[in-house]
Amino acid sequence: MKGYDFLYFLREGVKSIFLHGFMSFAAVSVILACLIIIGSFMLLTMNVSMVISEAETSTEMVAFVDETLSLSEAKSIGSKINRIENVSKSEFVSSEQAFKEYARELGEDSYLLEGLEGESILRHRYRVYIEDVSLTSETAEKIRKIPGIAKVNASLEISQGIMNMKKVVSAVTYILAAILAGVSVFIISNTVKLTTFDRREEIAIMKMVGATNAFIRWPFVFEGFILGTLGGALAFAGQWAIYDYAVRKISETLSVINLINFQSIALPVFILFVIAGFLVGIGGSVLTIRKFMRV
Repeated sequence: MKGYDFLYFLREGVKSIFLHGFMSFAAVSVILACLIIIGSFMLLTMNVSMVISEAETSTEMVAFVDETLSLSEAKSIGSKINRIENVSKSEFVSSEQAFKEYARELGEDSYLLEGLEGESILRHRYRVYIEDVSLTSETAEKIRKIPGIAKVNASLEISQGIMNMKKVVSAVTYILAAILAGVSVFIISNTVKLTTFDRREEIAIMKMVGATNAFIRWPFVFEGFILGTLGGALAFAGQWAIYDYAVRKISETLSVINLINFQSIALPVFILFVIAGFLVGIGGSVLTIRKFMRV
């Protein structure tokens, strides 16, 4: 494409946007709305996945040390636990420390333990954190086989609940993503078709005066490029504002939940939105103009 052709087609594309202002506005609005809907769902899924991952990594089991072992012998078991596959880390808790923690948990009823200070009424133990909750049972069995470990308490119900939640989130993610993508493509394509259909007479006249298909098509391509890119950029700005507002409201009521900071993912989201708008704008223009190129 020659330089002057490029400038001509770009100028014609911009001129067409303003000449058909309402349809241009409709196309940008539809692209913006669809991208925000898909982006909001994407961010929701990312946050849910992060919360589940945090719950997974914080899942722990307790390995009780045989009461016949001394303090030094009990501490030596930690290296053996850490070498087990799927164990991310282990923390040794002495009987005295366990007693103090138990007293704190009792709160106002801690007076029930008065006079028992210094007594080894609780065993030394290890808090064991795992990487994959689906392997909780297998990991617990391996820890039980370590000499000096008397008992292992593993929260199998919690692990199973996390696994079920991950499966549900994955299934819902794929289903809704497919539905949203299909609906968005349908709405956007039909909006572009309406925009092109509104100008079918203009295309027919250009064909009758001898204009080539490329000469007719390129202004539409540039117009689609501009509208799509503009819709993607506006969708990014709208997504950022909506997400920040939602995060503030959620943080006010559920401060214990950590949510993704939009600034940390702003660049990839911006690139994704602009590319999506670019492809939708150009692709929609090219595909829908074909039927009007035959006069």
